[in-house]
Amino acid sequence: MKKSMSFGLLLVMMVGLMFFVSCAKKAPESDEFPMDAATEEQAETEMERQRRIAEEEIEEYRTKQELETEAMKEEEKAAFLDTKVYFAFDNSSLSAEARETLLKQAQWLKENTDRTVIVEGHCDNRGTEEYNLALGSRRAQSVKDFLVNSGVETSRIVTISYGEERPSVRENNEDAWAKNRRAEFRLR
Repeated sequence: MKKSMSFGLLLVMMVGLMFFVSCAKKAPESDEFPMDAATEEQAETEMERQRRIAEEEIEEYRTKQELETEAMKEEEKAAFLDTKVYFAFDNSSLSAEARETLLKQAQWLKENTDRTVIVEGHCDNRGTEEYNLALGSRRAQSVKDFLVNSGVETSRIVTISYGEERPSVRENNEDAWAKNRRAEFRLR
């Protein structure tokens, strides 16, 4: 009996010892060795280098985005300036196609509020010089009126008539005359 009591006591002590050993706070296991001052300084230098590289990449990305945005704005500006509004013979009324075109022009002007536009009125070479100057003026004015009614400030639109002075095509046939009866845009 003494033997079994000693064995029981030994068993209780071992279980208790295992309990205390397993509950003791352990330092977290790490694959890293403790750093000395030089290693810690190298790690900080590496972190600084990686931060600098990340900042350079971010700046490069921003610059690329700005250049793409600027290129897109230049393309939109070129498209605005390349647009022409055509008119029927001896007429300054806007067709449905012309109104659709002018809606896009008005949108560009509303997005670019720092720009002033010159609307040029042109005619074919049929009719007197005085008549064509007056007709070109009416054409430019009808374009201006449409743009103003679409929300562009009146003060940002200037009109001028060139009559037949600046033909787009120098031939004397219906196709050439149709291309010369137009309004064009320039920016100030």
